[in-house]
Amino acid sequence: MNRSELVAALSERAEVTRKDADAVLAALAEVTGEIVAKGDEKVTIPGFLTFERTHRAARTARNPQTGEPIEIPAGYSVKVSAGSKLKEAAKGK
Repeated sequence: MNRSELVAALSERAEVTRKDADAVLAALAEVTGEIVAKGDEKVTIPGFLTFERTHRAARTARNPQTGEPIEIPAGYSVKVSAGSKLKEAAKGK
């Protein structure tokens, strides 16, 4: 399902216009991004998803072409965890 299909499904389910559904989806993405960028709290949609910023330590890896070691600097990543309802849906229940 791509974005336009998701917007169409949301607008139909919530009985709102596609424009309104798209605006809500865009706002959700924007707010989630801002909170994750701060890194001081999680974004949790109960039963569905949790978004959390995590720290990745510096590490040594290997260049796959030459085999030479390369240093990868420390940085941040995003951890996304499925909630209980989403896990159950994935099981087909």
